[in-house]
Amino acid sequence: MTSSFTTDNFELINRGFLYGDAVKVSFFIRNGQLIMAEECYFFLMASMRKMRMKIPLSYTLDFFRNLLTENILLHGVTDATVQFMVYRNTDGQQRHKSEVSFYFEVQENGDVLQLRNGVELDLIKEINVNSNLLSNIRVHCPENIYAEIYAKENDLDDVILLNPHKRIARSISGNLMFLEGNVIKVPKQSEGAYISPLMENLVTFIHNNGLAEIREEELIAFESQKSEEILLVSDKKGLFPVQKIRNKTFEKNRFAGMVEQWQASFL
Repeated sequence: MTSSFTTDNFELINRGFLYGDAVKVSFFIRNGQLIMAEECYFFLMASMRKMRMKIPLSYTLDFFRNLLTENILLHGVTDATVQFMVYRNTDGQQRHKSEVSFYFEVQENGDVLQLRNGVELDLIKEINVNSNLLSNIRVHCPENIYAEIYAKENDLDDVILLNPHKRIARSISGNLMFLEGNVIKVPKQSEGAYISPLMENLVTFIHNNGLAEIREEELIAFESQKSEEILLVSDKKGLFPVQKIRNKTFEKNRFAGMVEQWQASFL
């Protein structure tokens, strides 16, 4: 089930619609509670600053907590991902002075922390994603649109996107974690990986509990074939064990155990 909410002045004739002048983040509701609210809020503020948006003084953490509580939690929603978009208005002001508005969708798609069905991936080489200041935040990305269509046409669930240096950046919808032995490798954000409150929370839990050694690295494409397990972490869609890349299949047992312990830490 998906429902949408907007500010009162929402119109299709805005810079988000016309030019993709918008940023997106996810908020998470689990068991009737807003989780990771602070991390998601600070990611939204950082994204707006990177896009040179005018941040209203009213945009406090309490403002977003109250907004989501009144429009979602008090309506009985227990498990959902909130796709939140802030866009610059078309208000006749100079660009840096333009006010902003927001739009959000509530996707009731089960427990955000659950491990979902396995997915099949492959690399895509026709395009790559950048590794600059804006590559880490969720903004309009034509490469994602192209890659989504490519994946559908080739019966894939997602694809691995490389940066201009032919190293692993991310997938269409999220980040990748590569498990080999007792080491989990994740692409550096400077490689084009998304900033992800969901993944950062999981990685911090794994590190603090000594479940594996975490390494941020520059990863060549072959890394996907060396790994024993791969986890796709998407703030938009959730957690997915990678089941297959080309002719290689992967296990999911160790990541499943880590995720199960992580879930229990929120009880």
